[in-house]
Amino acid sequence: MHHNQMSPNRPDRLRATSRLIFFGFIVVVAYFLITEHRAHLFGILPFLLLAACPLLHFFHHRGHDQGSGKSRPDSDGTTHQH
Repeated sequence: MHHNQMSPNRPDRLRATSRLIFFGFIVVVAYFLITEHRAHLFGILPFLLLAACPLLHFFHHRGHDQGSGKSRPDSDGTTHQH
């Protein structure tokens, strides 16, 4: 009877332990990938910076309605054409 009372806690404990082991494995893999392939990672950084420029430009201008002729209310509630 005592064994049945502890049964519900066992899957939760097993799940928590398996998550801890999995994340520990991911940390070890990430460490070795970074240390062993550092030259490759540093070699691609300039290209990542160049790739970030169009993304930043796209997301920066996403909220603008210039040239669309839409009217937007200002913070004081008045509307005007852009």
